[in-house]
Amino acid sequence: MQATAYTYDPATRSGQVLLDDGTPVPFDAPAFDAGGLRLLRPGQRVRIETTGEGADRRITLVTLQTF
Repeated sequence: MQATAYTYDPATRSGQVLLDDGTPVPFDAPAFDAGGLRLLRPGQRVRIETTGEGADRRITLVTLQTF
């Protein structure tokens, strides 16, 4: 699934992405670390993997979207 980086805190390696419908979804350090990224800037397109549905949706991976 694709999303747009919305916030990122390098101290905690956590933040939020916006889904294409505008829904913000938070991610934590393990999801960020799983993608192998070192930095994330707001506005970057990312690829995410999630588990769960609705309020239980959780991001398990954040990485850059490549074409």
